[in-house]
Amino acid sequence: VPVYHAEAPARWGRFTIAEQLAHVGSEAERTFRAQEAGNLPRRDLALDRALELFDLTAADPRWAGPRRREILRAREGFCGCFFADDVPASWVAELRRYFLAFAVRARAEAGAK
Repeated sequence: VPVYHAEAPARWGRFTIAEQLAHVGSEAERTFRAQEAGNLPRRDLALDRALELFDLTAADPRWAGPRRREILRAREGFCGCFFADDVPASWVAELRRYFLAFAVRARAEAGAK
């Protein structure tokens, strides 16, 4: 399995949950856009990168309990967009809104520092 974010494990623990999920959301958005464009090789690479970041986030010991469950539910929903049969069209839009909220929060946190 290729590692796309080799430096991430060392840096990942310094990010807030909002920053981590904003990064996941960036890769998720790349995946959705490649899917919409019909570029399957690009979609597959972005999908792998997004899943790697989901896994790094879920493995962060700070997010044990309910936060980890939410992260894993978001991962499951994201995977469902590509691997589940009969996916509701609203899933992609809902996930985009979900990740956008983290991007906005991460930007606000960065501005407050």
